[in-house]
Amino acid sequence: MLIRSLSGRLLLLTAAFVMLIEGLFFAPTVVTYRETYLKERLERAQIASLALLATPDDMVTPDLEAELLKTAEVLNIVLQRDEARVLILAQPAPRPIDATYDLRTEGAFAQWRHAGRVLLLGGERVIRVIGMPVNGGGDAIEATLEERRLHAAMVSYALKILAMSAVIALLTGLLIWLALRRFLVRPMTRVIENMRRFAEDPEDPERVIRPDSSIAEIAEAEKTLAGLETELRSALRQKARLAAMGEGLAKVSHDLRNLLTTAQLLADRLEGSADPRVARVGPKIIRSLDRAAALCASTLDFGKTEEPAPVIRTVVLRALAEEVGDVVFPDRNAAEPAGAGVRFVNAAPEGLTAPADPDQLHRVLVNLARNARQAMENAGRSGEVRIGAAREGESVVIEVADQGPGLPEQARANLFTPFKGGATRGGAGLGLAIAAELARAHGGRVELATSTTEGAAFRVTLPAGPRLAPGGRPDRRSAA
Repeated sequence: MLIRSLSGRLLLLTAAFVMLIEGLFFAPTVVTYRETYLKERLERAQIASLALLATPDDMVTPDLEAELLKTAEVLNIVLQRDEARVLILAQPAPRPIDATYDLRTEGAFAQWRHAGRVLLLGGERVIRVIGMPVNGGGDAIEATLEERRLHAAMVSYALKILAMSAVIALLTGLLIWLALRRFLVRPMTRVIENMRRFAEDPEDPERVIRPDSSIAEIAEAEKTLAGLETELRSALRQKARLAAMGEGLAKVSHDLRNLLTTAQLLADRLEGSADPRVARVGPKIIRSLDRAAALCASTLDFGKTEEPAPVIRTVVLRALAEEVGDVVFPDRNAAEPAGAGVRFVNAAPEGLTAPADPDQLHRVLVNLARNARQAMENAGRSGEVRIGAAREGESVVIEVADQGPGLPEQARANLFTPFKGGATRGGAGLGLAIAAELARAHGGRVELATSTTEGAAFRVTLPAGPRLAPGGRPDRRSAA
């Protein structure tokens, strides 16, 4: 658990980094200690020589001489003063002198090399050390000593340094670990615990986190999490309402399909009517009833919000636009049309076709044209709702334009989102969402081309070739 936790890893990393930094200073410290040790032995040797010089006739007993050398931890002492080099104290050396180190002229490289040799290889040699006496006590002072004593002292000092470094590293890591537990791990644990509780019951408003951390970053994370949980609760409530509405819609579609079946049987009699007006209107009524019945059947069969895959045919766009005008403007051919202020204009060119599912494309254009008419009527404007079409490269573009007040900013921000992108008062925003979904099923798209105070225009772009979305299937028959 120590390795896997954030605070545990930081504890170990902190200890490791402190040890690394201590290691960088370890070598210079040991080299300095070696120089200090040798200078201290020279100072002791100088004190011993002064004690001898203060003795009458410079005579000492062998026992005192041995004690002075033992105290100074050297084998012999040579003092150079007044241009004379005098052997002050001496005892037999175990072996000849192996090396001489003059601290007066010794360079940094020589210091590092000697310190490394002693520390790594031990000390079996006898060395001579030369230095300057303190307080002007002569021109130079020399001392011969066994290197093993220097080696033991340097090893002891190095172990003390390493032990102290380890203690500092552990204490530093522990303090940082405690600080992290207090200021980072605890707030993060609180956030994680809230996410677990919220996942158990997302609909409970009491489980939405309340930001209260005093740390700016943690507080920002809590604030963001609170926003996400609030949006998720709203989405879940909306989906629950949609599910309930879908269940009710299935029931309504079942009953409506039965009514439409009866209406279809009665409408079939209109085809044989001798009245020219009935003969003209009858086929349109029959096609509208067929589309409504098919839509009800699809709702019942599919049982979810996805649309069935389009059955692609060759659609004559001008004829389809004319049918859209009949549905959205049913009174346009009346003697005194109720919506005389808003007129329908079919600007689709003759002979232009597009590969599409005629029923689904009909629904797309009806939704767009109906929205356009409602926008103009709600604003009290008169003018035209125009459906145009053109071939642009490898695409067919159908444009539905109006002369209304344009779309409000909120509607443009959520243009194709159900229940959020309604552009007219009281609208649910489903028309544009359905149109966009049907266009995507054809491998195309619906987009807002323009929106100003002088009017708005939507463009439906479809591939001119047989390129389909997954699930689409071609049908070689033509459809008006």
